[in-house]
Amino acid sequence: MIFVHKMLDLLPMTHQEIREKFINFFKEKGHVLVPSSSLLPTDPSVLFTTAGMQQFKPYYTGEADPEKDFGSKNVISIQKSFRTSSIDEVGDDTHGTFFEMLGNFSFGGYWKKEAIAYAYQFITKEMGLKINYVTVFEGDENIPADTESEKIWKLMDPSIKIKKLGREDNFWGPTGDEGPCGPSSEIYVGGVEIWNIVFNQYYQDKNKNLKELEIKGIDTGMGLERLAVAIQGVKNIYETDLFSFGKDLPRIIADHSRAIVFLISDGVLPSNKERGYVLRRLIRRIIIKGNDTANLYDILSSIIREYLPFYDNLEEGKIRDVFKEEAEKFWKTMAKGLAELNKLETIDAQTAFKLYESYGLPYESIKDSGKAKNLTREEFDEEFKKHQEKSRAGAEKKFGGHGLLLDTGELKAANEEEVKVVTRLHTATHLLQASLRKVLGEEIKQAGSDIMAERLRFDFTFPRKLTSEELKKVEDLVNDIIVRDLKVTKEEMSYEEAIKTGALSFFKQKYPPKVNVYSIGDFSKELCGGPHVSNTSEIGRFKITKEEAVSAGTRRIRAVVN
Repeated sequence: MIFVHKMLDLLPMTHQEIREKFINFFKEKGHVLVPSSSLLPTDPSVLFTTAGMQQFKPYYTGEADPEKDFGSKNVISIQKSFRTSSIDEVGDDTHGTFFEMLGNFSFGGYWKKEAIAYAYQFITKEMGLKINYVTVFEGDENIPADTESEKIWKLMDPSIKIKKLGREDNFWGPTGDEGPCGPSSEIYVGGVEIWNIVFNQYYQDKNKNLKELEIKGIDTGMGLERLAVAIQGVKNIYETDLFSFGKDLPRIIADHSRAIVFLISDGVLPSNKERGYVLRRLIRRIIIKGNDTANLYDILSSIIREYLPFYDNLEEGKIRDVFKEEAEKFWKTMAKGLAELNKLETIDAQTAFKLYESYGLPYESIKDSGKAKNLTREEFDEEFKKHQEKSRAGAEKKFGGHGLLLDTGELKAANEEEVKVVTRLHTATHLLQASLRKVLGEEIKQAGSDIMAERLRFDFTFPRKLTSEELKKVEDLVNDIIVRDLKVTKEEMSYEEAIKTGALSFFKQKYPPKVNVYSIGDFSKELCGGPHVSNTSEIGRFKITKEEAVSAGTRRIRAVVN
C-alpha cells in the first residue's frame, strides 16, 4: 500500500529529519535522550535486543533510579533492534531483521493521558499524517478493559475510529522470561501499525502470574522504517532513504548487509552457536546471493557511511576484517559446491542432498540460492533419512545384522552415545508438549514424534503459525524447567487410572492395561514407554530450530539440545 504525505508540495522528510523531529519534540516535553543500547542484551533469556524497553526494565521495577541515572523520570531513545524470526521471510514488502525503534518511556513520571496526547500530536502535527484508527485492550476474565485509554482518545479526537481487541493483540507481555507488561494502544496509519503504546502496570513472573507494579510506566515503540514509509510516500522499507545504499540490490542483500554491519559493530563474531550462527548465516546468504565479495565490501562501506552520523561505533576496518575472514573461509570450503550449484537451473531434493553429501553445502545455502524454490526442509530431510537407512543397511550387512542399537519407531540410535542423546531429547519432548499447552492452551494435542541423535521432531494440533514471541516463550519455559533440575519419576498403574490422574496420552497409540506414567515435578505427566533422564538438568540447553506446517491444523517443531 502506498502512503501519501499530506504536504505534497514539499519534499518528504529524510530519516535524518524524522530522527531530529522526534528528539526535539520529546525534549520539549521534558524527556532526556538516552543512547541506544547494544544489540547484545544484558538479559540472558533473550538472544538479541528486540525492543527499546529492554535496557529500561530495572527502572519499571524500582531496581534502578532514572532520576539518578538520567536526571529525569522521562526518557527517549532510538534503539537498534534485531529479530531472527523474519530471516526466512526477508525479500517481501514487510519483513526485515535489523531495524530502529523510536520510543518514549516514563517511569512514574506520567501516565495514559500524556502518552496518548504526545503520540497524537507527534503523528498528526509533527509528521502531518492522518490516523486511520487506533486499538485498545477489550479486557478478559482476568484483566479489565482499558476504558480509560478509549475515553482519552475520544477527547483527543471525537471522530477517531477505535477498535477493541483481545490479549493477543493489545496486551504486551514481558521481554524475556519475566518483567513489566500491560495493555497497549496501537496507532494505525494507512492500515499499518505505526506506533504501539504500552501501559506497564503489571509485573509477570516466570509462572505467568501478574501483580500490580508500584511504579506504573509508559513504554512505546515506533519503527523508524515504517514511519519513513508513511512519510516518504513509498511502497515498502526498501524504497526509503534508509536503504539509499541498496536501492538496486536484491532485498536479502540489502537487509542482511545492514544487519551484518550492526551485529559485528556490537561484538558478534561468526560461529556455530547462537548469535554467532545467526551472523554466519546472514553472511553466507549474501555471499550466495551476491556471488561477488568485492562488491559486498563496497555495500558494507556504503552502509557505514550512511549510519555513522548516528552510531559512532561503526568501525569500517573491524567490520571488513570480520566479514573478509568469514567470507574467505566460506569460499574455501564451499567453492566447489557453489560452482556445481551455479551450473544448475533448478534443484530438487535428490540434487540438494547430493550437493550436501558431496560438497558440504548446507540446506540453507542451497535454498537461498533461489534455484530450489519448491524444495522444502521435509523433502531434504527425507533424502537424508534415506541415506541413513542405506548406511544402516550396509552396517547390518557388514556387522552381521547389528545396525541400530535402539529403534522404538519413535526413537532411533545407532550406538551408546546416540542412545544418551535421544534419551535427553525424548525427555525434552515431554517438556515441549507441556510448555506448548501452557503457552497456547490445553487444546494442544500430540500428533506425532520422531527422535534421532541429530534432533527431535514433534507434531501437534494447532490452527496457525506460532509467533516468534510464542516460540520464545515455549523455548524459555522448557529451559526454565531444565535448569530447575526437577526429578523425573515413573509410576506403573492401569490405563484408566492414569487417564483419571490427568496424564497425557497419544491418541493414535494403543496402550496395554498396565502403563508407565512419567512425571516431571508438577509440570508434566504423560503415559510413556521410552527412556528418560533422571533429572531435567541432564537434558542440557534446549533450542527450537524450526516451526512449520505439516498439514491443515497440524504444526511441527524441530529442536536440539546441547
